[in-house]
This record gives sequence, structure tokens and C-alpha cells, in this order.
Amino acid sequence: MLVKRRQAENSAATRSALLKIARKLFAERGYADTATEEVVKGARVTRGALYHHFKDKQDLFKAVLHEEQLRLASKTGEAASKESDPWRAMLLASDAFLDACLDPAVQQIVLLDAPAVLGAQGWREADQSYYLAGVKAAIQASIGAGIIEPQPVDPLAHMILGSFNEAALLIAHAKDKKAARREVSEVTNRLWSGLRVRPQ
Repeated sequence: MLVKRRQAENSAATRSALLKIARKLFAERGYADTATEEVVKGARVTRGALYHHFKDKQDLFKAVLHEEQLRLASKTGEAASKESDPWRAMLLASDAFLDACLDPAVQQIVLLDAPAVLGAQGWREADQSYYLAGVKAAIQASIGAGIIEPQPVDPLAHMILGSFNEAALLIAHAKDKKAARREVSEVTNRLWSGLRVRPQ
């Protein structure tokens, strides 16, 4: 039992080291310019260890992307959890998401490389798996609280998620990313305000 536990710990440590170095290289150089040899060398493991955990470079990237998306989803979730009011929670979550898009690693891995590596549809489906359910729940809670008028939740959630992905890409591609982030915030605030129920 002790030997098996040590083997499992060593295996987990190797996988963690590979993911850590891969994230660093993918963020700095991009997917296309990162060689698996560099990942192996940086993680100080054998090439066999890499292929024990991952089928190929694309599989390694998918694992890095998964961790990055989990990290990003966690940040937005933490921001939303600070508010009991569903409307304020949505605003805080959207701000946290857009702020995270200023991170060069998020820009390169999630926004620039992921669509190229996974394909447009693959990226869209993967992205929705992390955020769509949360957006739907937030909309439903706001409708239940009388903040947003009753309407079909599914199409609204898809449109909100799509608009935020476009906003994130705009930030990622901008020369002045902080200025783009400020401009995006102005527009998103207006979009959110347009969804609110108007006083009679």
C-alpha cells in the first residue's frame, strides 16, 4: 500500500510539473512556438513521462486550458458569492471575468490559442461547459427577484456569454489592453442596465 501511494504521489507530482511548465511556455510563446522537448526539459522529466500522462502536445494543451478555465471560473464565482443580491452578483462576476482577461496567460491560452487548437466549435462547447450553467442560474435568479423581465433564459444566456467572449477577445487583441478594458466596461454596464425592469 505504501509503495502504491508513493507511486501515485510521484505520478501526480510529475503531471503537476508538466502542467506548470507547459502553462508558462504556452503563455509566453503560444501553442505553435512551444515544443514538447522544452516542456520535458523544464519539468525535468523524461519524454516517456510526458506521454504517460498526455497523448500528445494537443492533449497537454487541453489539460492546461482546463486548469486555466477552472481558475477563471473560480474567480468569477468567488466574486459573485460576495453578493446575495443576484443583480449585483452578476455585475461583480462579469467585472471579475473581464479583469482576468488582462492576464497575459488568459489572453494567450484561453482567448487566442484555444480557438485555434480546438477549432471554433470545440472552443465554444468547452467554454460553455464552464460558464453557461452559471449564467443561466444568475439570469433565472434575477428574473425571480423581479430585476429582469421574464423571458427565455437559454437564448439570453447564450447571447450574454457570446458578447463577453467577444469583449474578452477585443481586450486580448488590443494594443492598449487597459484602455480596451475600460471601454468594454462602459459598454457592458449599458447592456446590463438595458436588461433591468423599468419602474412603472
